[in-house]
Amino acid sequence: MRISLRAAVCLLFTLVLGVLPVQAESVLKPNDRVAIIGDSITEQKLYSKYIEAYLLACSGVPGVKVMQFGWGGETAGGFANRAINDLGVFQPTVATTCYGMNDGGYQPWRAEIGNGYEGNMKNVLQKLQEAGVRTVVIGSPGAVDTYFFRPGQMMGDRTAQEAYNDNLAHLRDIAKKLAGEKEQRFANVHDAMYVTMKKAQAELGEKYPVCGGDGFHPGPNGQLLMAYAFLRGLDVEGQIGTVVIDLSTNKAEASEGHNVDKVAEGKVELTSKRWPFCFDGDDKNPGGTRSIVKFLPFNDELNRFTLKVKGLKTPKATVAWGDAKQEFTREQLEQGINLAAEFTKTPFDGQFQKLIDALGTKQNFETYMIKQVVTNFRGLPQELKDDTELTAAVKTIRERLAARQQQLDGAAREVIVPVSHTISVTPIQ
Repeated sequence: MRISLRAAVCLLFTLVLGVLPVQAESVLKPNDRVAIIGDSITEQKLYSKYIEAYLLACSGVPGVKVMQFGWGGETAGGFANRAINDLGVFQPTVATTCYGMNDGGYQPWRAEIGNGYEGNMKNVLQKLQEAGVRTVVIGSPGAVDTYFFRPGQMMGDRTAQEAYNDNLAHLRDIAKKLAGEKEQRFANVHDAMYVTMKKAQAELGEKYPVCGGDGFHPGPNGQLLMAYAFLRGLDVEGQIGTVVIDLSTNKAEASEGHNVDKVAEGKVELTSKRWPFCFDGDDKNPGGTRSIVKFLPFNDELNRFTLKVKGLKTPKATVAWGDAKQEFTREQLEQGINLAAEFTKTPFDGQFQKLIDALGTKQNFETYMIKQVVTNFRGLPQELKDDTELTAAVKTIRERLAARQQQLDGAAREVIVPVSHTISVTPIQ
């Protein structure tokens, strides 16, 4: 039996990440509140923005709210100490965690490292339960870059890159074990990054950074891999929409979230409330997300915006989507093409970037809110905590900060407007 390269990549990632493509019940529910928790890699506010943008504009789940709680240099134990206090300003129902990079100690694997990580992660999960979190997606640590992490250095008898990725792989296994024991979800961030890094560097060269120029703080390309792993862990549905054009009857229809406004001679005008996820940069630049997409099944699993064409009499046709055009065979169009995967320029790009920018403003405030104010008030001495006026003032400050965070959340949501776009199918004679 022969399968396509795309199908092979999808199968590989399903096996590697250890999650099923379809679950009996979705993790996310309407009006869920998702806390994105982790160390400095989370505080970079890249994968957290990609996750939030996807959940708000692409997932189709209404009313979801997101807040990031990244803290540079943190370990799982560090978050456990601040969890109840800090999460109180958001009261999440769902959480994602990404610890292990610092927990590994930047040294070769030892059983003591795993024991410490496991104990601290159990404490984290207990605190999340106490905070009212219903579902946790336990993320493994990511990976370190096989070129840029401590080049030329050794850890014992192995290169630093090899030894520390081995350490992180052990911590990955512990995270997966805890997810099974606690009946929670697992996000295999390590393998999503490591496997894709090998594939990308085989084509783009060993100096193409996937885990960051410093070896462990990924740029947009590596952070998209992290978002992919967590969105898989959240079990998002992935079908952005379907548009069917029948050239023989000059009619068209679209799935929920998309409205057919006008049809004329193979040209369909639509208005879409649900957006595809959009990428930036070019196909080689690690400073954007586009260069990494072809090395993982993001579009196939999470970003399916399908066009099907019936009644085409010629062997081929040109499909124009906005300002971009491509040719496809009749068989491809009858089976359905994924517009989000086939077109590098889409009518949604501009508005999607506005959303990313608005979420960046919101998440930057969240970092200030948590690190500079909310956490610090936790450390007040007891005599000040007994001061009723000061306690009331602290409560007011927390409430005002939460109100500002909600204002910024609302501003981001105002960007998510219906997008008008046109799809034209022209037979090639």
